[in-house]
Amino acid sequence: MSESVIVVDFGGQYNQLIARRVRECHVYSEIVPYTKALDVIKAKRPRGIIFTGGPNSAYEDGAPAISTEVFDLGIPVLGICYGAQLMMHLLGGHVCKAPVREYGKTEVFVDPASKLFADISSSTVCWMSHTDYIESVAPGFEELLYIREDTPESSYPNDIRKYMKQQRERRASHESSRTN
Repeated sequence: MSESVIVVDFGGQYNQLIARRVRECHVYSEIVPYTKALDVIKAKRPRGIIFTGGPNSAYEDGAPAISTEVFDLGIPVLGICYGAQLMMHLLGGHVCKAPVREYGKTEVFVDPASKLFADISSSTVCWMSHTDYIESVAPGFEELLYIREDTPESSYPNDIRKYMKQQRERRASHESSRTN
């Protein structure tokens, strides 16, 4: 395995930013369109894969997707926004349309004991732009991120809905609690 990360492009507007942030951690990253991603991943065997955001709904016919074979390669996959929704949809979770579109600053609460959020305070503000949300995660996944207040999840019985991984966009210029 090489010291690299493949950033799979599902049509989102932050693909370059995501790749740049990986490079700022001194790791080579390459952006690959979802239509060619599986072949590139198999050939290059990166240390990690990032599924990016995109404007589609993961559950719609014809939405950008990738073969579930990618999950059998033994390479860690991080889903961000649409990428997280697609991952959950493909692996048996439930993604659905939110009753209200989510946009703007949103306070999120993370599990600081998770390695994924090791350098993030337990409460942080992120920018959101979503029409869909992950109602339930796929079997075998942990719920690590919690959202409250004006998000679509607050329309459900729980005040705090547990969320999987990265149903948000971490933008360096808008993140309030990054520690490094």
